[in-house]
Amino acid sequence: MRGLVSTAVAMSLLAGSASAQIVPVEQRYAPAPWWMREPVVASIGYVRTETQANRAYFTANFQVVERTAPQATEKAAAQVRALGAALQALGGGQVRVETTFSMIPLYEQYRDKDGNLVDNQRADKIDRYQVDAIVRVEVRDTSLVQNAYATVVAARPTSTSGVSFRLEADNEVKTWLYQEAVKDAARRARQAVDAAGGRLGAPKVIDPTGRACETDVLAGAGRGGDGQQAYGVAYAPPPPPPPAPGASRAFRTAGAGGATDKEALEAAASALQLTIQPPLQELTARACVIYALG
Repeated sequence: MRGLVSTAVAMSLLAGSASAQIVPVEQRYAPAPWWMREPVVASIGYVRTETQANRAYFTANFQVVERTAPQATEKAAAQVRALGAALQALGGGQVRVETTFSMIPLYEQYRDKDGNLVDNQRADKIDRYQVDAIVRVEVRDTSLVQNAYATVVAARPTSTSGVSFRLEADNEVKTWLYQEAVKDAARRARQAVDAAGGRLGAPKVIDPTGRACETDVLAGAGRGGDGQQAYGVAYAPPPPPPPAPGASRAFRTAGAGGATDKEALEAAASALQLTIQPPLQELTARACVIYALG
């Protein structure tokens, strides 16, 4: 009898130990999205085009050194005053000008025991003041970029940057890109179904981001318990392209006296022969269209 009881107790302990070691199987895949409950074909459409850049950017620096801060600031302001008026007169809102000023003190110098020149950085040892007037120009009509750049050069700046270009697509172009991408997706889907001997049904999903056709969305990976997909797509304007070869070299003039008369500045600018051609920029788009299979 004792042996029977011992055996029963041992079997009970073994059963409890085995049940305690059971680990539930992890669910690796969440339910597929609703449009995958029936046979479907997912198609991504692509579109690419090139168009001329419609924005131009460059900067100019006017540097002045005078005995006092007010003198240096006023002289720098006088240099860019006529330039700003001449640039604004070019396009009536198509040429935008932003001017900022910065100032640093220039101290008296002395030589240390090793013969090196050292600035005596004390308030009572300021020798002169250096003021930089920085003019940033944005041209929104690229047919004016040559005249705008020539006007800046004619003002005799200390230095200028190269001209960089960028394409800012308007709403009409963006809509056209989306429509063409959807058309391409439809064309690809028809060709794929015809090649497979099937029949294309009605569209179930049209996604302008193309995200719905990606594997993690189609397979349901990354979903929560309710089977809902959470994702977002961020858009940002493309960075401006690098300047053309040689364009990044600063254009330095002999002297920085500056032109203060608007008419004289315009005459000097018209005498300059410059050729600045806006480059072509690439625009791309994609769209996902998911069709039912007939």
